Amino acid sequence: MTSSAEPPAVVFVGPMGAGKTSIGRRVARGLGVGFTDTDRVIVQAHGPIPDIFAAHGEARFREWEREAVTQSLQRGGVISLGGGAVLDAGTRAALAGHRVVFLTVTPRAVSARIRDGNRPLVEGDDPLARWQQIFDERRPLYEEVADRTFDTSFGPITGVADAILDWLRGEK
Repeated sequence: MTSSAEPPAVVFVGPMGAGKTSIGRRVARGLGVGFTDTDRVIVQAHGPIPDIFAAHGEARFREWEREAVTQSLQRGGVISLGGGAVLDAGTRAALAGHRVVFLTVTPRAVSARIRDGNRPLVEGDDPLARWQQIFDERRPLYEEVADRTFDTSFGPITGVADAILDWLRGEK
């Protein structure tokens, strides 16, 4: 929880490929605050995410992820969470009192974005079908924690970032 002296963090949740990191960075610049990508925090502390999954399993990864989210929330600013962070009840509880933005994207728009080969959960014969399955499973959790939803499927990400900044500034 944040103290009354500091504003709550702005947290981005959503499926892989929705633009949480790119848009989060732009929103942080627009607000003049720091930006944290919790996946990057985990990689710096524990190594590449595919290696963590292979060596330690998803449960251990989610523990490290919850720690990274909690520490990032304490620092404040703008925070981008990994797509599966909302699976952990402790992580969802930690988001209370912060401004949470759910970035959504259509399968058609995301198909080119998930082809970078660094997404272990969608590897295989039909990455888009796997992405859709994961998104369908997690969507209720994204909606549960979100204060506002923005679609990143169409138009430049600067437009989405500007819309989010307008919303955030309107809340003050």
